[in-house]
Amino acid sequence: MPERLPQSVLFCCDHNAVRSPMAEGLMKKLYGFDTYVQSVGVLNDLEIDGFAISVCQELGVELSRHRARSFQDLEEYGEALSGFDLIVAMSPASQRHALDLTRLFHLKVEYWPIMDPTGIGETRETKLNAYRQTRDQIYDQLKGKWGAG
Repeated sequence: MPERLPQSVLFCCDHNAVRSPMAEGLMKKLYGFDTYVQSVGVLNDLEIDGFAISVCQELGVELSRHRARSFQDLEEYGEALSGFDLIVAMSPASQRHALDLTRLFHLKVEYWPIMDPTGIGETRETKLNAYRQTRDQIYDQLKGKWGAG
């Protein structure tokens, strides 16, 4: 049985360039704007990944305007972590970071073990297939948790 949508969700991964922006875009596509959704990385040292843009575009999810940001950037832009109902970490490093930053807050941090597709495959097609697997993992997690939308 799917859970009720939270009021706000923060997705996080290592660089906010692949997994967490995919999750943010897919969640908005599935559930509209019933839930406030953002994404961050432990670091913001990369731009949005072109393969992530391509495979999300296949489902009508636009990521090309996404700008990577970190947990620190989020706070500097005036958004407090304590304002989110749920933080979903998609990498061990982001889970550790989220737990460290929120240990004094009453909010839930979940870990979703989502595959990092970067560095997989030699050809464009094998790379795209790895990114599609990651996208589909996220999509399945979202539908499993909150229903088909």
